[in-house]
Amino acid sequence: MRPAAAFAAEMGKFKSRITLESGEKEADGKSLMNIIAACIKCGAEVKVICDGEDEDAALQKAVSMIESGLGET
Repeated sequence: MRPAAAFAAEMGKFKSRITLESGEKEADGKSLMNIIAACIKCGAEVKVICDGEDEDAALQKAVSMIESGLGET
């Protein structure tokens, strides 16, 4: 839950819409409960979709956080 909370909190700083996709699951990247409900497991392939005025910065931050292991590695 800690990685999901950190991710949602950081993504909440952006104006863009952030969506996470993993297999058939989709989650609002700004919603802790939505991320948890998607049950995206550690090591799963995740597609990050950012749409909005600061989408490049949001995507860069999301990728950086995911690649760093969200503080869990």
